[in-house]
Amino acid sequence: MTVLDLRECSLTWDSASAEQTERMGEALGALLQPGDLVALFGELGSGKTVLVRGVAAGCGCAKGDVHSPSFTLVNEYVCGPSARAREGSRGEPRLIHVDLYRIRSGDELPGLGWDEIAHSRHVVAVEWAERALRWLPRDHLRVSLETLQGDRRRLHVQATGPRSVRLAAAWVEAGGFRAQLT
Repeated sequence: MTVLDLRECSLTWDSASAEQTERMGEALGALLQPGDLVALFGELGSGKTVLVRGVAAGCGCAKGDVHSPSFTLVNEYVCGPSARAREGSRGEPRLIHVDLYRIRSGDELPGLGWDEIAHSRHVVAVEWAERALRWLPRDHLRVSLETLQGDRRRLHVQATGPRSVRLAAAWVEAGGFRAQLT
């Protein structure tokens, strides 16, 4: 019997629109648990923030509040069925959205409180994760977004450990994607 190890391969599927990319993110967000980290890769405008907006919705956060934290670097969103009413409570589950576009090197991460973010009890989504490769937790889900024609995007998903292997497989199943093993 052959055992598939997603750390040695990746899954790929396409999105036809920004709306579909957001729905894909929502399917992923519904599966994420506190402590999970999603590392996002892709060129400017490839749909990283659109995917995070969907993740936020899937986590129970108000997706309308999600915007790229390019200037602030880190945004936190309260999640749950009544997230807006509970914004002031520090004990609530949160989505931490990090955008590393403006940092020059990974050496700046400790100044952002990276250890507290990456090893928190919240769900974490990191845009421009290539700038933090050596700082990422051992087990995280990598999602690379590639711009195709128009609004079409290709998502490449790679697991880096046991939790992310289960997460990637569950994401494909929950989303009903026609994923291709690469």
